[in-house]
Amino acid sequence: MSLLVLSEHDVERLLTMDDCIEAMADVLASLARGELFQPLRFVVRPPDAGGLMGFMPAHRGGPDGMYSLKEIMVVPDNPARGLDAHQGAVLLHDGETGELRALLNASPITAIRTAAVSAVATRALARPQAHVVAILGTGVQGKAHEAAMRAVLDEPEIRLVGRDVRAAEEAVRGADVVCTCTTSREPVLQLDWLQPGAHVNAVGASVPTSRELDEPTMRAATVFVDRRESALNESGELLQAGLGEERIAAELGEVLTGAHPGRTRDDELTIFKSLGLGVEDLAAAELVVRRAHEQGAGVEVDF
Repeated sequence: MSLLVLSEHDVERLLTMDDCIEAMADVLASLARGELFQPLRFVVRPPDAGGLMGFMPAHRGGPDGMYSLKEIMVVPDNPARGLDAHQGAVLLHDGETGELRALLNASPITAIRTAAVSAVATRALARPQAHVVAILGTGVQGKAHEAAMRAVLDEPEIRLVGRDVRAAEEAVRGADVVCTCTTSREPVLQLDWLQPGAHVNAVGASVPTSRELDEPTMRAATVFVDRRESALNESGELLQAGLGEERIAAELGEVLTGAHPGRTRDDELTIFKSLGLGVEDLAAAELVVRRAHEQGAGVEVDF
């Protein structure tokens, strides 16, 4: 059996932001139509460990069916070491035989597809005239989000800052779009910093014990999520505030398919709570593998 192995460099070169944005829009719409199987992720969190390991499976049926599994380490201290906080691999299995077809470095897939999903949400939910973008977080995700926002907004003004409260407030005030891309366990954004009509992509917190947005912000906004089941089980923004399904207006895919109108007022505060989904990794990995076959990239090994 031949296995295609794609390195970090291979994935970074083959997975362009523009292509990934369209792939994420397609896969989220497919998910909303019930065309994909997306279970909750499984997380291993040893009591005294400095990180966690997550397992994110997904499946697409049909004649070209595929199983995918991303095994990912999330290590919050890695940026201080000069490393990506996300380390791991994405595995693609043939949907009929179960044979392992490809092994891809997960770090660039996670960075690019996460930012691409935020770009999809921004295109769908932000005001059409959005121009000023505040990005809180200067690590891998912050930089990926800068590229993503430039891909969907017309020559935006980008304010990229760290978690310093004064700098964050200054960046957010007057911003049309805010992306929170930090590893903070406590809120980094306050409601009174946000102007009416702003759109927020909340990206950094992906476990119940962390949140980047405080309760007043969550209660004041129209909240959209990538997946209801994931948000109700994994979002610290919802769980720590005691908020339930009644606070979720729709999944992003439902906006993309027209099942929900999305933003309905110019002064409406909208939030897209992104947790990351296995189907996003599946779509991104399949796109990379197609490009690799077209360009002869990667290494084929006998497995």
